[in-house]
Amino acid sequence: MNFSLYIAKRYLFSPGSSNAINIIASIAAAGVVIGAMSLFIVLSGFAGLKDFSLQFSNYFDPDLKIFPTEGKTFKFKAAQKEQLAKLQGIAEYSEVIEERVFLEYKDKQKTAFIKGVDANYSKVIYTDSILVLGDWLTNNDFQVVAGNAISRELSMGVGQTYTSLLNIYVPKPGKGIPNDITKAFSKESVVNTGIYNINEELNHKYIFSTIHLARKLLNLPKNEVTHIELKLTDNVDEAEVINELNKIFENKVEVKNRVQLNDTLYKMLNTENLVSYLVITLIAVIALFNVAGAIIMMIIDKKENIRTLYSLGANLNRIRRVFLLQGSLMTVLGTFLGLALGLTIILLQQHYELLMITPSLAYPTRITPLSFVIVFFTITTIGFIASLLASSRISQNLVSVK
Repeated sequence: MNFSLYIAKRYLFSPGSSNAINIIASIAAAGVVIGAMSLFIVLSGFAGLKDFSLQFSNYFDPDLKIFPTEGKTFKFKAAQKEQLAKLQGIAEYSEVIEERVFLEYKDKQKTAFIKGVDANYSKVIYTDSILVLGDWLTNNDFQVVAGNAISRELSMGVGQTYTSLLNIYVPKPGKGIPNDITKAFSKESVVNTGIYNINEELNHKYIFSTIHLARKLLNLPKNEVTHIELKLTDNVDEAEVINELNKIFENKVEVKNRVQLNDTLYKMLNTENLVSYLVITLIAVIALFNVAGAIIMMIIDKKENIRTLYSLGANLNRIRRVFLLQGSLMTVLGTFLGLALGLTIILLQQHYELLMITPSLAYPTRITPLSFVIVFFTITTIGFIASLLASSRISQNLVSVK
């Protein structure tokens, strides 16, 4: 192996006898560098994009959320509240009532969801991070906080006078069509005290209210909720907490973590990441097979040297190993250089915002150890296979002295 490695290094760093051979070798090396650099940039870009997309869920979604297994609501008994308060791993919890409603402000209407929350909600979700205008809910049951998009659609500001209230309608339960349509809905008139901004979808979806107002609109008993949202303590075993919650609620609820709450988004981002990785890898495969071409040209160029080595006692396997190691060394060195260039470009993007999505938003990136590992093993594996195929072209006919 030492003999083969020594000869491989000599061949790699010494110029060939033909200028064309040197050009081909340079192109092959550049292909390795560009392939590694491109793959690292793509992986870092998607890692940043994933963080950027999921940061909104970190603002809005709790660590755990409890749903009923049947129907829209479930009973939250006093004994269960005591058990939940004592459960290790639970930092805070909040009761939530959520339902679709019809909004009317002056001459404009819109359907949305009302999300009734208790006073503890601000300890579970960082409401200060999502509120962009006005104030969050107080103990006043006739206040709401609307999404930025809802506010725009209804042309509704913050802190309106009591002559321009937001009307909220919810259909009353029952069967058939009532003779008086005005009696078919529960109605409450409220003041919008704040505007939140999370993302376009959620800004269109929710208005926040106190849980008492939501209960009154939906005519729900005091011990019924649609969800319970929980914040966990640091370094807690999530699976153990979920198991304890199922015991408290007698397996009549479903508990989801933040990933499960955003299952569709996670799948979409992971799929996009995988497809991009495969596309760049395919391009790298094409580029790296230039290494095979360069090794074959080098074999032709060093034909007389190969015959000399064979005459001196080197067998076919040792000679093939020389060119296998030459291609592998070219790939490894090119990969390190490509990673260094890719890292430099990502650091420049993070510090100087070279590429912008909007005038105020730079394209997000994140450097992860996994990206280095994936790039290194992907590029070196392809380069090794290309070198192996090229070195296998050395046959008995090539080394035979004529």
